[in-house]
Amino acid sequence: MELTSSELVVLGLLIESPQHGYDLEQVIERRGIRQWTEIGFSSIYYLLTKLEKRGFVHAPEAPAAAKGRRVFHATAAGREVATRAALALIAEPHPVPNPFLVGVSNLPLLAEPEYARALVERLGQVQARIAAIEAAASAQSPLALPAREVFSYSLSLLEAERSWLARRVQVSDGGQDG
Repeated sequence: MELTSSELVVLGLLIESPQHGYDLEQVIERRGIRQWTEIGFSSIYYLLTKLEKRGFVHAPEAPAAAKGRRVFHATAAGREVATRAALALIAEPHPVPNPFLVGVSNLPLLAEPEYARALVERLGQVQARIAAIEAAASAQSPLALPAREVFSYSLSLLEAERSWLARRVQVSDGGQDG
């Protein structure tokens, strides 16, 4: 792929709206983007520089009154590469490493009560995460389509996990159910 996930996220945000690095940080924080991709605060300017060197964004020199803040804009080449990358990521399923499955694959190491307690704890954390995402989405309403879809998909995954966990925490006799 021509873009890393982090580069595509930053480029996509610039396609939505030209911004400077601090604005990008605010959008990333508000939308909870760090929950599903690795973009550190300090890497935003690094990513912008990489994208600019590759001709995917440009930033006219900022006026002196703007305290040196350059507003970055996506170029036509940036839009083209972002479109190709986004379509590939949407159309093609990719395996996602999941530490939870690594833990579950090691169930022989755990006593049943330990496993049950861990599931109950995880269920509580998943429920808290659902509430946080719902609150974040509500606070930003109305949402642009990309943000709305990210929140919707994230909530769907968490709700599926919550449902699975709710069924599992009721299993106390080592029984096997779907």
